[in-house]
Amino acid sequence: MTVTPQRSAVFSFANDVVERDAATDPIFATNSGITEFDHLLPDFSPERTSTDVETVRAFLDELATLVATDEIDRVAFAVMQERLSARLGLLESGESARVFSVLSSPLSEIRQVFELMATGSTDQLNVIAQRLAQVRPALKSWQRTLEHLAANGRLPSRRHVLGVAQQAATYEAGAYRNFVKRVAPDAADDSDLVTSATDADAACGELSTWMSDVLAPQANEHDASGLERYRAWSQYWNGAELDFDELYAWGYADLRAINARMWEIAKELAPEATSLVEVAQLLDRDPARAIEGTDELLRRLISFTEEAVEKLDGVHFDIDPRIRFCDARLAPEGSAAAPYYIPPSEDLTRPGTTWFPTLGATSFSWWSHASTWYHEGVPGHHLQCATSIIEADRQSRFHRLEALISGYAEGWALYAERLMNELGFFDDLGEELGYLANQALRAARVMVDIGLHLELRAPDDLGVLGDLGDCSGKVWTAEMAVAVLEDMAIQNHEMSVSEVERYLGLPAQAISYKAGERVWMRAREEAKQRLGADFSLKRFHAHALALGPLGLDPLEEELRQWDGD
Repeated sequence: MTVTPQRSAVFSFANDVVERDAATDPIFATNSGITEFDHLLPDFSPERTSTDVETVRAFLDELATLVATDEIDRVAFAVMQERLSARLGLLESGESARVFSVLSSPLSEIRQVFELMATGSTDQLNVIAQRLAQVRPALKSWQRTLEHLAANGRLPSRRHVLGVAQQAATYEAGAYRNFVKRVAPDAADDSDLVTSATDADAACGELSTWMSDVLAPQANEHDASGLERYRAWSQYWNGAELDFDELYAWGYADLRAINARMWEIAKELAPEATSLVEVAQLLDRDPARAIEGTDELLRRLISFTEEAVEKLDGVHFDIDPRIRFCDARLAPEGSAAAPYYIPPSEDLTRPGTTWFPTLGATSFSWWSHASTWYHEGVPGHHLQCATSIIEADRQSRFHRLEALISGYAEGWALYAERLMNELGFFDDLGEELGYLANQALRAARVMVDIGLHLELRAPDDLGVLGDLGDCSGKVWTAEMAVAVLEDMAIQNHEMSVSEVERYLGLPAQAISYKAGERVWMRAREEAKQRLGADFSLKRFHAHALALGPLGLDPLEEELRQWDGD
């Protein structure tokens, strides 16, 4: 879908960038609701990276010739300059190709995009068949990049190579064939749809075998990114210069404070419990908190968000009728353990959607999920991202579709959880404990992520972790990180392992949650102090969300300029 430029040369250029990016990255196009490339998949080869470098350089050169005519243009210009420069840095350094894991790789991106495609007509199913036929060449193009990385000693650690290989093996077992059976149950075995899906599954299996047998032996066991790489990724994820020593110490102090409140609740829920894990297990076994079956789970997730919309709209937010609905779906097989959100298409024909990875489970305990759905749905990611989509008069097309920054986005979603606690939505102690467990997880992420990648020593009073004994002052290991999440954030073992794999595979992304939340909270408190009786929480939210995605440093500066209207 081509959007006619409306207001300025800066907005026109932003539109051109989106159009060119959609043509070279059909997955981005589909995610955004640009359907003309739905029959294609990207080229993931080294040659594509070289072309992208030249393209982004040309973008920046052209942007430098433009002049912002007003405040809206000024923000649009600054956002493009910062995000394009960050993109260029990762391309030129090779980091954008070097960093992959189960959470994010061409393999999982290809699988996910099929879930966003229209399936209601014969023509649409034919488009899916054409894209399925592209899975094998797309994976082959990525294999050439992996060979290039191996030849230059730039593979991620072996755990990520093997993790993605296992994910590919999961897909081989029928990911694409099962998808086709679901969307076209009457398709003949010799149809293009079925034969292309079968070949896509086989291509995943071949990639899995090659990654396990050939690529993994060429990778090493070293997980830490080191300071230089970590600083570059932190700038990309946060749009800010962060003091890692200060943040590391703050994260641990915050975790301890959260744990103190968790223990207060634990003593009310289970006075005889000797650990937070024991309390979590009691809640998990409580039949009154159980949701049986995935159909009931999806119904609960959707109705939960609908209830939040009803209670918040007109009171703490003004929610546009076009974005009141947020869908919920089951995540594709092979997904990481954490839920996630995908924004609506830019024309809003596809709603914003939360995704729940069941990991094969059919029974779910709600106490640990309520806070997460405020994070992923309303007032979290859905309200944030969908608001940006409809702010076309204020945000350029690039700003709305390509500028999302993790510190801004995850910081807001974590702020959303805290806000719901402040407003009294966790009146059930179990659900409040679930909220605090999520807060503990994000605080632990700060300490663990910085500790692992910078190879720091654990705090001197960390104490005993699971079966590892006293870990105080020891250099961080993946096993220690898993134990922290299990013991102090009461995450189950599978979730804890998945989270640590995620941290090790995406340097500095994990710190963006709490780093961003701190900025949102600080900006709100500064506005309260500055405006006094003129402060309105609803107006603050409206202004903040209308700004759109920004790096944390410029976000805080913009919010300091707010006059309360």
